[in-house]
Amino acid sequence: MPRRDSVGTDARRAALKMLDAVLRRDETLDHAGHVYARDLEPSDAGLAQAIAGEVLRRLPLLDALIDGATRQPLPDDSKARMVLRMALAQRIALDTPEHAAIATALPLVDGGPRRLVHGVLSTLFKRDLPSADEARLPDDIASRWEEAWGAEVVAAATRQLAHRPPLDLAFKAEDAAAAFSDGVILAPRHRRLDSRAVEKLPGYKEGNWWVQDLAASLPARLVPSSARRVLDACAAPGGKTMQLAAAGHEVTALDLSKSRLKRLRENLARTGLSSDIVVADLADYRADAPFDAVLLDAPCSASGTFRRHPEVLQRARPNIVEAMAGVQARLLDASAALVAPGGHLVYATCSLEPAEGEEQVRAFLDRHEGWSLVQDPAPFPGIAASREGWWRILPGQLDEAGGLDGFFAAHLVRAP
Repeated sequence: MPRRDSVGTDARRAALKMLDAVLRRDETLDHAGHVYARDLEPSDAGLAQAIAGEVLRRLPLLDALIDGATRQPLPDDSKARMVLRMALAQRIALDTPEHAAIATALPLVDGGPRRLVHGVLSTLFKRDLPSADEARLPDDIASRWEEAWGAEVVAAATRQLAHRPPLDLAFKAEDAAAAFSDGVILAPRHRRLDSRAVEKLPGYKEGNWWVQDLAASLPARLVPSSARRVLDACAAPGGKTMQLAAAGHEVTALDLSKSRLKRLRENLARTGLSSDIVVADLADYRADAPFDAVLLDAPCSASGTFRRHPEVLQRARPNIVEAMAGVQARLLDASAALVAPGGHLVYATCSLEPAEGEEQVRAFLDRHEGWSLVQDPAPFPGIAASREGWWRILPGQLDEAGGLDGFFAAHLVRAP
């Protein structure tokens, strides 16, 4: 266990390392937290995660404040800029007292520009800082999404970015959902609660439910009940596998990652649900017989998950989107080959990029004869299919109930 220093900077040191891993090495915040906060007391680990997350939610806003209080711009990757970001994020979003924000910032720049950091923070704390309700998307993301979806969606995304999202629980049975007294119901086998620690909620140990954003539950809800054998391609960490198994399908869960499939096995064991598990690359997978349905929740930029994972706004660069689009096209073709005549293919991504959603489906239909889109009824209130038949969930939908992650899904059927 590391030594706890006299001014309580252990959590801040961990947050500093986490942010460096995210912004310079493109790691996820969850992975960075596991590496750099795992030896801390739970309260300190939670604080480190919260500080890093609030910095990432407000990065352009924090940088504008810093640049407005320095004579010469600080390098983007300098420790002084990162420490200033952290102190400002704590004051704005976590209501940390000014003296505590400064006192815990200065030890992080020992041997460095302590006077600069102290001066900038003292100057900014005398000004009117933004409220906790304010955030700002990176300029390139805002421009791209405004071109694709319009200014109202960008405004909604900015509102959502400022706050941690609610907690959605997916239940394996309707009676378990009905017996759960907390939260609100937005869909069958669903409850929405304020964000909190999940392990202490009733029904966790019994395996009655798992955490899954309501938008992420859309693809499995599109798989027809008549489909007996279903392949969940790219299945880990297992939310959709559990949905399919709970709905009565015979599920094969396939994923390339052994470590991610370990988590899927743990989730299945906790919930008492079952699935065949296959470690394989979907592009190379050969089944003994075709499936009645394949659900492909494809790897993507994950830009639609920015509420839960704000670091994706720094990682969803055009070259990443382009590379992921190439992977998705290959996986779509591989999935189609595994579907029986008359069978179904549900394609989904947690992305707000048309190249990973609408454009993929159009290109797939151009490449493959004998496939068509299915016009499904809305699987839960507050969303509607496009005139083409696919589903596009955007920031602003169900806003009054806490919003949804950005998502795309399309239900395709193969000719008999």
